Amino acid sequence: MRAIRLDMAGFTVFRDETTVDFTDTDYFALVGPTGSGKSTVLDAIIFALYGMVPRWGGARGIGNALAPSASEARVRLVFESAGDRYVATRVVRRDGRGNVKTAGAGLQLMPAGFDVSKLDTGMDLDDLGEVLAGTPAEMDEAVLHAVGLPYEQFTSCVVLPQGQFADFLHAKPATRQQILVNLLGLHVYERVQTLATGRASTAEAKLGVVDQQLAGLADASDEAVDAAEAHLARMRELAAAVERSVPGLRSAREAETAAAAARDALDAELRALVAVRTPAGCAEIAGVTAAARASATEAADAVHAAEELEEKVRGELAAAGDAGSLRLMLDRHAELERLVGQEEWFAGEVSVAEVEYKDAVAAADLANSAHLGATQLLEQARLDYTEAQRLDKAAALRAHLTAGDNCPVCDQPVSAVPAMPAGSAVREAEATGKAARAAAEVAESAWRQRDAVARKLEGNLERKRAQHEHHLSRLAEVRGVVAGSPGAPALERQLAELAGLQRKLDLAAGAVRAAREAQRAAQAAVLTAEERQRAAWRAFDQVRDQVARFAPPPADRDDLAGAWQTLVDWAQGEHRSRAAARTGAEATVTAAHEAVVHAHAEVDALFIAAGVTPPARSRDASGESELIRAAAVTAERAEAAWRRLSDRREQARQLTEQRMTLQRDGRVAKALAGHLRANNFERWLLEEALDLLVDGASRILRELTGGQYDLVHDKGEFYVLDHHDAGLRRGVRTLSGGETFQASLALALALSEQLAGMSTTAASLESIVLDEGFGTLDAATLDVVAATLENLAARGDRMVGVVTHVNALAERVPVRFEVHKDARSAHVERVGL
Repeated sequence: MRAIRLDMAGFTVFRDETTVDFTDTDYFALVGPTGSGKSTVLDAIIFALYGMVPRWGGARGIGNALAPSASEARVRLVFESAGDRYVATRVVRRDGRGNVKTAGAGLQLMPAGFDVSKLDTGMDLDDLGEVLAGTPAEMDEAVLHAVGLPYEQFTSCVVLPQGQFADFLHAKPATRQQILVNLLGLHVYERVQTLATGRASTAEAKLGVVDQQLAGLADASDEAVDAAEAHLARMRELAAAVERSVPGLRSAREAETAAAAARDALDAELRALVAVRTPAGCAEIAGVTAAARASATEAADAVHAAEELEEKVRGELAAAGDAGSLRLMLDRHAELERLVGQEEWFAGEVSVAEVEYKDAVAAADLANSAHLGATQLLEQARLDYTEAQRLDKAAALRAHLTAGDNCPVCDQPVSAVPAMPAGSAVREAEATGKAARAAAEVAESAWRQRDAVARKLEGNLERKRAQHEHHLSRLAEVRGVVAGSPGAPALERQLAELAGLQRKLDLAAGAVRAAREAQRAAQAAVLTAEERQRAAWRAFDQVRDQVARFAPPPADRDDLAGAWQTLVDWAQGEHRSRAAARTGAEATVTAAHEAVVHAHAEVDALFIAAGVTPPARSRDASGESELIRAAAVTAERAEAAWRRLSDRREQARQLTEQRMTLQRDGRVAKALAGHLRANNFERWLLEEALDLLVDGASRILRELTGGQYDLVHDKGEFYVLDHHDAGLRRGVRTLSGGETFQASLALALALSEQLAGMSTTAASLESIVLDEGFGTLDAATLDVVAATLENLAARGDRMVGVVTHVNALAERVPVRFEVHKDARSAHVERVGL
């Protein structure tokens, strides 16, 4: 597996969207301060593929995938494996109750030549290629097929755990053996031993169950099957014999049925002929109908006479005149008398209104004159007030003037100064003006009141005159209407005559209604009588129809009683002739029944001879089918019993074979459990694995050290052969720090190759990432380690990656991914080629 591109969002410390592009990278380093998120990049790669991370404690630690306060985490890994390119995606979400679950997982095989940079456009999963897995359960098998390694081997071969390969070099033999068991998965043989023991116990338990089942099938012997087969042959012979005998029984039963039907037909004919009886009251029906029809005719004549009388009175009433017009003319005479009586009153009302109006006009004119006088006095007072103002001003000027002074107005010398007035002329003019103003206001108010009264009386006069004119017009109109009238007394006499004719017409109409009611009653009686007669004929026809197949004589439709008598006499004669034939039909039925009983006894004898109880006899036509069915059911039951015994015999045979298989499997499982219980097989596997591991590590160590060291083991302990010192054998604990790293790295690489080789599904290992702390190494050792990693990367057979925070080592790596973290999220920046 070779990583191409990694996308993260909301994953642990990588809250924001982060992309790590491994394209064209053979040797890289993840660098940054402790806790910045370097190892988290490797966690994301493992999580995208397997859905769990070693340091989370397995799948239960999935909650660690979410960044703090984040509700969703997304990881997408594009990788190559065995020449194909894949993309693995996983999405984790937190639901409303705080539970964290995998919300989506998928693996797709990307098409050849797919441009990975297109992922930056936010492509949908459906656009990434062929879907190999769409659920977490499908991902396990699909990733194993694509990568070639299960989770445990991937985290031991591709991403090496921190420090574990160094521990393996210095561990004690027992501890190293346990590490090999864990890394190589040899504990599977313990599970095999447990499963073998369980299978042995299961086989023994199943063997007991099979023995119980065989005991329950002891009756399924060959003899019992043969006896059941012989019984089946007898029952089949019975069914065939019954089928051959049934046609004779059926013919006898059909003959009996035909004879009984003929007898029953005669019985039905006799019952029908006996039922022909003349009903009571048949002779009265014709007389009642004739009487009802006569009464209906008389009622119709009475209606005609009443209608003629009514028409005559109606004509006299129409010739006498219209009562409404006469009443209207009488009303006009009464109105004329009333209008003539009101003439003098209306004329008086108009005269009074004219006098009142003239008096009001005169009063208004008088008040208007007073108002004009007061207005003139007010105007004079205003003029006097203006003169008084002039006099007061002149007096004020001469108060300081002496004879011989120039006049302040005309600038001429004054020969003599007039005497000063005793008081102010303005005050006297103001008093006079107030009195004139008050008098003018009183006069104006009086004029307005009288003018309003005059206008009101003028309107009253106009209304009185209009009423008088309307009265005169209506009087002339009414006089014109009654001009040609004969007078009120004559009109009253004509109305009295019309009232008498109206009463006579009402009586005639009542007589017509009574006659019509009597006619309806008579017609209803006719309908009742006729319906009774029709019902009697229907009853006759119904009885005659019941015996119509015997060809009764024709009926006279005008004589109901005669028709009944003719039909009854005929029915009695027919009854006597059929009574004699019925005796012979009964004898025929008896003989046919005896034939049926004999035929049925022959069939019963067949059942008894075969050792089977005959079925109960049926009285209907289904008896033959029941006999055949009973014989067939007996044969079917015999066949079912034979088949059941045959099946039980076959089941016993299969159980016997199963018992032998269980005995064999139980012995094998018990032997395998015994071999594995002594741990001999596991010990042999561990020794073989350690030999292969040391051989591979020695080869790699020679390459890493330029041929100086070989790695060997003796009794579980590791040693190196120093070819620069005549092949001196040294303990691995005597190696320097750099040499220890080289030996540990050789073991780790050999271990990863051996793990891949021991896996039947392993693909070629195209990457190795060392998540190892290098901070404790000195400068010289660190230089050796760096050179070793550079040589490993230069081999070109896999991508090499290291996780470190040591700058001296990181600076020698051509491609570095610097990881740093701020208050919100971690970030990755590629530096180098």
